[in-house]
Amino acid sequence: MTLKVCKFGGTSMADGIAMSAVKKIIESDEKRKFIVVSAPGKRFNGDTKVTDLLYACYDELKEKGECKAAFQSVRKRFESIVKELNIEMDISSVLDETEERLVKENSSDFTASRGEYLSARIMAQLLGAKFIDSEDVVFFKADGQLDGEKTYKAISAAVAGAEKAVFPGFYGKDVKGKVKTFSRGGSDISGAIVARAVNASVYENWTDVSGFLACDPRIVDNPRKIKNLSYKELRELSYMGANVLHSESIFPVRKANIPIVIKNTFRPEDEGTAILPISQYKPDGNVVTGIAGKKNFTVILIEKSHMNSEIGFIRKVLSVLEREGVSIEHIPSGIDTMSVVVDSDEIEGYKLEQIIEGIKNDAEPDVIRVMENVALIATVGHGMSSSIGTSARLFNAMAAANINAKMIDQGSSELNIIVGVKNEDCEKCIAAIYHEFFG
Repeated sequence: MTLKVCKFGGTSMADGIAMSAVKKIIESDEKRKFIVVSAPGKRFNGDTKVTDLLYACYDELKEKGECKAAFQSVRKRFESIVKELNIEMDISSVLDETEERLVKENSSDFTASRGEYLSARIMAQLLGAKFIDSEDVVFFKADGQLDGEKTYKAISAAVAGAEKAVFPGFYGKDVKGKVKTFSRGGSDISGAIVARAVNASVYENWTDVSGFLACDPRIVDNPRKIKNLSYKELRELSYMGANVLHSESIFPVRKANIPIVIKNTFRPEDEGTAILPISQYKPDGNVVTGIAGKKNFTVILIEKSHMNSEIGFIRKVLSVLEREGVSIEHIPSGIDTMSVVVDSDEIEGYKLEQIIEGIKNDAEPDVIRVMENVALIATVGHGMSSSIGTSARLFNAMAAANINAKMIDQGSSELNIIVGVKNEDCEKCIAAIYHEFFG
């Protein structure tokens, strides 16, 4: 029988009405056996996500050694949800235990994880399902990476014999036995981990949108919905700002060739978007699948005569960034030039000055310059590799919109073309490229 793992995002958990809709979705398909939930998100504009309420608890905890005042908002939110659902559950006792453990653990990660924990406790009660604490089945190695082998075995053992089971997303346990969280949006990763562990046929990711769009709807009105995209296309678009799904969530399911389907909790009848391994992926005929952009990058431009013939030059440059603990986004290069693109947030303060000085000392370039406030725009699609003139169309569209490319990078796979523009040109550039390829 087809087995489905379903992950429900914060909006799907926002209140009792939303959770009731989730229950209806789960019970409408007997294949939906294992559920991963996020912390409650915003109920309306101006509302506060539960995870942010919990961060306020941790701030109070650091200052006063307790979080009684800040936790009141969390308490009221979950008591309200249980009341709206009209279920038999002693939520007050669960919340009392949670507050006591917040003080005992005195940890940012533990505090932040309690939104998912409490959501899962309630959802398990609502469904009459088994609650499985991710703290007991998701494990991290000493370097902070997922211990996949140990985790998959633990989840498989925990679900044995369970008709239905609910997991909190976003967290696991480190080698010291302490709760450790993924990055924000990490419940998407948790869902993928569970899907891999139980060898699911499909991983359904339920959110508040009906799939991926070809670009941000805040930039282009009513952009085209993407019916299918590959894991690789998802990775590129998610990383560059298409925030429907966490970019790291493909890794657990990719090795097992498990498709991901993005669905809308509040419009379950909509088809959604299927994210597929390349062996199952069938292009829809479009040259471009999607366009996404991200602001606030810094480009370090380096020039040196005969750079191409100097053995170890690039290694010297990259060693400086490694020493400073800075990851690299892109490295466009020429015969006597190279550019290193980094996230501006990673080099705040004096770190940029230290990097520049380090490159001067170690690599002895002729010229070194810095370009800040750069946005990267990624145009992504498998169809580009077989379509003559794609780059020309892209740059003509930018020229027509009076946008200058500060940097150009295209991988050998021809899956994407990345251009760097001024931050202020980011939205205009995305719109220009979108209209060129989608009309």
